[in-house]
Amino acid sequence: MVGHKRGSIAFFATYRTPVPLDIFSCPFPLPKPTENDELPMIDDKKDEYNYNGREIPKDALKKLLKLPNLKSKTEGKEADVDNGNLSGIIFVSERNRLELLHVALRFQSPPKVEIYLLAEIFVVTDDFKKVCLEDSGCFTDNHLIYVSTKEPATERRQPWTAVYQTNLLTGVTDRLTPPGTADLSPSVSPSKKMIAVASFQGKAGGWDGEIEDLKTNIYIMDVKSPHTRRMIVKNGGWPTWGSDNVIFFHRKDDPIIHPPGQKFPKDVFWGVYRVEISTGIVKRVTPLNIDGFTPVAIDPNTVVVVTVREESQGLGAARLVDQFRQIEIFDSRNGNSTKITQNTKSSKADHFNPFLIDGGKLIGYHRGRSDKLSFDQAVERPFQTLDSSLPDVGLFRVSGVFPTISKNGKRLAFVDNEFKAVWVADSNGLHIAYEEEGPDKLFSPVWNQCEDTLYVCVGPSFNEGMNVNIKAITSVSNYRRQIYKLTDQHNNAFPSSSPDGKKLVYRSTGKDGFKNLYIMEDSKKGVVEGREPRRLTKGEWTDTHCQWSPKGHWIVFSSTRDKPAGAPESDQGLDPGYFAVFLVKWDNPDVLVRVMTSGSNISGHVNHPCFSPDGRSIVVTSDIAGVSVDPISLPLFEHSVRPYGDIFSIDLPDDHLVTYQDGKYQGGKHVRDVEKFTRITHSRYEYSTATWTEFKTQDPYRAWSMRLPEGGFTPSCPYLHQDGGESYHMTGHLVLPKRCC
Repeated sequence: MVGHKRGSIAFFATYRTPVPLDIFSCPFPLPKPTENDELPMIDDKKDEYNYNGREIPKDALKKLLKLPNLKSKTEGKEADVDNGNLSGIIFVSERNRLELLHVALRFQSPPKVEIYLLAEIFVVTDDFKKVCLEDSGCFTDNHLIYVSTKEPATERRQPWTAVYQTNLLTGVTDRLTPPGTADLSPSVSPSKKMIAVASFQGKAGGWDGEIEDLKTNIYIMDVKSPHTRRMIVKNGGWPTWGSDNVIFFHRKDDPIIHPPGQKFPKDVFWGVYRVEISTGIVKRVTPLNIDGFTPVAIDPNTVVVVTVREESQGLGAARLVDQFRQIEIFDSRNGNSTKITQNTKSSKADHFNPFLIDGGKLIGYHRGRSDKLSFDQAVERPFQTLDSSLPDVGLFRVSGVFPTISKNGKRLAFVDNEFKAVWVADSNGLHIAYEEEGPDKLFSPVWNQCEDTLYVCVGPSFNEGMNVNIKAITSVSNYRRQIYKLTDQHNNAFPSSSPDGKKLVYRSTGKDGFKNLYIMEDSKKGVVEGREPRRLTKGEWTDTHCQWSPKGHWIVFSSTRDKPAGAPESDQGLDPGYFAVFLVKWDNPDVLVRVMTSGSNISGHVNHPCFSPDGRSIVVTSDIAGVSVDPISLPLFEHSVRPYGDIFSIDLPDDHLVTYQDGKYQGGKHVRDVEKFTRITHSRYEYSTATWTEFKTQDPYRAWSMRLPEGGFTPSCPYLHQDGGESYHMTGHLVLPKRCC
């Protein structure tokens, strides 16, 4: 924290559930349901996020206990493993400021759980000390197999996920994924001789912006010669071995032809399939009219599956038991199924990514802790510090949307998850500065750089055909607030004030309907009652997400202006795609410099650019690193997709910046893309709308300090129902809105 000489970056996350996730298990076959039918598998820290668990085999656990550093920390012995007193789970947790693999040692007598980071176990290597994401831990006889994003992809806009193996005795780590490709979801065969992965290998173009159905292929490799691998399934994900000759997997089906006399609620479902490696025969296991995914095999014929049997009515609607993600067991020979979590006390919760414990006597999974909450209770959601890839920059995640920090660092504002209230943290605590009735009514607040004035966009965030106006809220912190419109027609958004606070740049559809940039010459009078703005950019494209530079010479923005002719009209049905970042002189639009793209062909997203306080760097949210997990395994929200990805930064070379000499300027060429970038975050979620302040993360005099883990922001949770059920979910498909641009 002391080394954060260049301040801090704040951002928010979608996809991440509003209630913590934790790992549970229940017995199979399930006896008569009782209040104790679920067993918590990790510790009792109810504010931690724990997920994607897998059992550690006894032989692997005994080898881990021999490692000197773990041996010095725990009282667990090999004899405890042999007599059943000690078992282990490897899982992902966010308790150490990153999404990293942890080992849980579970003692029966006396009952306790010890948690260790892999970096605390494998101390002879630096492989587990990098800022990265880790996932999908499993074991061969002598190795830990897992996914990590610790090495960058060889191409832009491709996933960084690769499968690695770490020797359980020496700690030596090797990469199993070939250079130039990416893998997900490794699984080890029962004999421990083979590994299966969901891979982008063999997929034309690799990752191509898919946000739900990745259309990966399944490859298998020999543990002793992992670089000799072969494809066994085209278009499949999440492999799991039923035997050394049988793999179960999931895929999203093609639109179905409805049987005569039957009409299903939708045309496309996720299904679980079984393939025999020796013959190549593929057979569907789950019924045609339900969603099934993230399987784990019990034997060559039996598989545990997450199902959604009924379509829900959408976000905010109460759900029936079969509209939640439930866990069932299917027999591939006859199609019979046995319901598991529908018969537990957590039946009105979504259950995720099952795994087997003790040979299938217990079925593990993770779910939200919603059983501890009721409708009128609040969900404690403190701001969270994260480890940053930039050693001189702090990093923290806020609990709302569109964070903005005043220039003096004394005020932080953001919008709640329902997009209906602007919250402010300042010396008066946490309070609402502005509120609309109903959700999706306001977004993108931003502070005036010189005054206690907040600007906010009022109107639906995902509907470019509707009027959206910019309002000013003055005297925010002394409660003498006045609220008035600065615009009164068109769709206007993403304002940013000049350094002297007198002008605003913003995005507007204007009279011609194209989203371009405009300058509001008077930030107090606005462009109402006939006053007109000055048009800064003009074209049949989208210019948006604009911000004024700290010294006032440049405006940075995101634009589709270089989208090539013939490119698809929309990217995954969301927005135009092909967003790149540009700099434009605020007083001369002819001086324009493109500084950053996502893909090498300009495809993809680089959005929400923001200057560093010294003006020499830009932080963005982008899909440069593709995806980091199989999206269907996540708690998907209906308004949360992941085209934007993670937080990145670029440093601007000196010749990108204008130097004034005798009232004249020297500008760069139109295209001066900065090739070198820094990936700041590594996450399975969508991280977006970063803002950069000159102050340190743990500065005790700043507005956000009271909201870090010692404190806690507690607005009501919009995802809970009166019956205690959660509504952060998907029902086998995504409802894809237009992105907020």
